[in-house]
Amino acid sequence: MLADRLSIPSVLFLILAGIAVGPEGLNLVGLDSFGGPEPLSGIVGISVAIIVFEGAFHLKIDKLQQAPREAFRLVTIGALFTFVATATVVRFALGVPWSLSFLVGALLIATGPTVITPILNVISVRDQVGAALETEGIVNDVTAAILAVVIFDLAVLGDTGLTALFESFVARLGVGVLVGGVTAAVIWYLLKHLDLTPSNAVQNARLVVLIGAIATYGLAEAIAPEAGIAAVAAAGLILGNSDLPHEDEIEAFKGDITLIVLSFVFISLATLLSFSELVSLGLGGILVVVVVTLVIRPIAVLFCTYGERFTFREQLFMSAVGPRGIIPASVATLFALELRSTSPEQATVLVGSVFLVILMTVVFEGGFARHIAQALNVLPMRVIIVGGGRVGRGLAERLEDRGENVVIVDKEEDAVETARNAGFSAHQGDGTDTSVLQAAGIENAKIVAAATANDDANLLIAQLTNTNYDVETVIARVNTPGNVEAFEELGVRAISANDAIAHEMDNAIERPALSEWMTELGRSGDVQEIEVTSDRLVGKSIKELDEYLPDGVLIALVSRSGDSQIPTPELTLQRGDHLTFVGRRDAVHTAIERCHPNP
Repeated sequence: MLADRLSIPSVLFLILAGIAVGPEGLNLVGLDSFGGPEPLSGIVGISVAIIVFEGAFHLKIDKLQQAPREAFRLVTIGALFTFVATATVVRFALGVPWSLSFLVGALLIATGPTVITPILNVISVRDQVGAALETEGIVNDVTAAILAVVIFDLAVLGDTGLTALFESFVARLGVGVLVGGVTAAVIWYLLKHLDLTPSNAVQNARLVVLIGAIATYGLAEAIAPEAGIAAVAAAGLILGNSDLPHEDEIEAFKGDITLIVLSFVFISLATLLSFSELVSLGLGGILVVVVVTLVIRPIAVLFCTYGERFTFREQLFMSAVGPRGIIPASVATLFALELRSTSPEQATVLVGSVFLVILMTVVFEGGFARHIAQALNVLPMRVIIVGGGRVGRGLAERLEDRGENVVIVDKEEDAVETARNAGFSAHQGDGTDTSVLQAAGIENAKIVAAATANDDANLLIAQLTNTNYDVETVIARVNTPGNVEAFEELGVRAISANDAIAHEMDNAIERPALSEWMTELGRSGDVQEIEVTSDRLVGKSIKELDEYLPDGVLIALVSRSGDSQIPTPELTLQRGDHLTFVGRRDAVHTAIERCHPNP
């Protein structure tokens, strides 16, 4: 509740709460509180399985398609680089054997949904950024868990070669994916074909999915240790992208269960934290944290996300937000308990180094994630379009083509599915409900467009938006011309469908060249407006600025204090002026990049 109030990821308060009630704080909770390491291991294992399953269930294919190449690089090249580079710095900073170094390196690959999802819940980054971070977290959780177990079994305990290590990793991963696929098919079949009692259908569907997730984990673990994480990730991804009955209710239920087990796991594992183990690492431990967070992570992200999909600021944000979470904490704790009898020094280094990185990244990267995002200016303002029909989708297509972050809201499932199939971010719900608007991100919206076929609904949406939220522009579709006045009395920009069609037909009759040009403009050209807020634009003349622009674009209008004019070459720009660019689409976009309105 405090995290929601302050818009800070909850993991920060959870881990601090664990420290407060643990041996390093009030000493109310310790390992004995759970009956020893084995019961805690079982509870944590099931809890992590539920968390990973819910994260994978939430990861939709259309979201994965937002940044497929970059996400793939992060979970392959990025993970491999992080693994080797982290092992190297641990080896030389702490002076431990290579086997232990690679074990720590494997554990610190994981970011995971336990720490990434709470951050993205309070920070509304572009969908591409969120998709890449969520995909990396879920996949690397699986990679880290299996790789760490393989290294521990073969390298630390058995001193076996690289070939056996690779074969064991692939075998566990294969078992997990196979079990996850089979159990997902069984769960899907039960939900689709089992004749559930109508009065208890939703409750039974939730039960089938929850028990199915736990059974998936247990079955895979019985076949191969740590294959359970891969199994629940595979099952969650498959089921989350299947057409399940009562899917929204299932997803909400899974979210509630995940909140409970997430809180338990973070607090319980934090009670095992020993400050003496952290201090024993000395300057070497600090060096590991600094290099992992400020060198290795940025290099991996910058290399894996190169291209035009992400801005440099977004790359820096992704570099700065990679906290480690449950998987390294839980697995490191279990390994340390086994090592204490044979090699207590290695156990101390293992737990100390992993928990130090977790603590520092959760506190600084998780706790200051919003501040980092604000400093880097990677919080895009959203455009919310209520109404997923032809008008709403047509508007969304034009806006997204111009780089806006658009979310379509519609209460009809078919309309939402159509919008998603067309590549739009869509949210199902009644746009006249404030909770639905909040879930769609209205608190970070600059424009709300009510585009339904119902004037009463559009009027209520506009009224709710103007009354409850600080939105720059509220625009509404008016289907009946006589209702325009009611919208305008609320200060809403009303677009009458009849008037718009009549105006367009009049242009085609009286101004055919202009009408044809405007039609073509939507295909190959563009018109964009920016506000002059940058010091590098203030004081420049139109002539000086025009020489800086690419070919194929013109400054058509300069608006100042409500007055618009066709600019002369000698007109000098002032702060707050609005420039309207007209020209080829690519040229207009280049002009905006060169004259970005932010300082």
